[in-house]
Amino acid sequence: MTNTWDDRYRTDEYVYGTAPNDFLLEHAADLLAAYEQPHVLCLADGEGRNSVYLAELGAEVCAMDISQVGLDKAQKLATTRGVSVQTEQVDLTEAQLPKAHYEGIVAIFCHLPSAGRAHLYEEIDASLKPGGFFLLEAYAVAQLNYATGGPSDEGLMVSLEELKRAFKGYEVQVSQEVERNIQEGERHNGVGAVCQFIARKPTTRSQRFQFTANRGKASHKLRYVEGSANSDGDCTLCKGPLTDDD
Repeated sequence: MTNTWDDRYRTDEYVYGTAPNDFLLEHAADLLAAYEQPHVLCLADGEGRNSVYLAELGAEVCAMDISQVGLDKAQKLATTRGVSVQTEQVDLTEAQLPKAHYEGIVAIFCHLPSAGRAHLYEEIDASLKPGGFFLLEAYAVAQLNYATGGPSDEGLMVSLEELKRAFKGYEVQVSQEVERNIQEGERHNGVGAVCQFIARKPTTRSQRFQFTANRGKASHKLRYVEGSANSDGDCTLCKGPLTDDD
């Protein structure tokens, strides 16, 4: 598969550098501390700077990207650093991720069309184990005011609103849009406007029950529903009809 990303990475230099993303660097060690050897997926990881760093922290890492040229450089970087990473060439707008497989999924500057993002968010949710974390940093629409990196198309930018909708029910730990100085290779260089998001998948699913009755036919039914909303300990039978959020 030949694409513009292959062309971009076809150089001896590492276009985005070999150091991990700053936001990932700030949080990764704490997120991984609870696991002995977590399985972590790095999405759109290009030349491997983030997946290699996570492997150095002791994670078992898979790096996915559309560019085989970039992934080959990721393997070269891993060898240089004395760690191992798995790489997989994939179009993330169509990817089918393994179910309930990863303790963590990382997306750094992964910019896809809106329909592709919606598909990927669903795959991320299905692929995370209960209690697993999702970490994202991506350019926000306000980045269009700068010439310091990222797409020039507003439709490729990420917003907190869409992330909160996609990961409703998750325990959100970081959710912010900020301007920060980004010095990550020649393509991300200068002040930029970014979304930063960290959330954990719920560890349990609440059990909900609902009675329905047809008085004319004297029939009564009990419906059992699983949802990801947190339970407050009260009997859900006493709370009235279920809503769309249940």
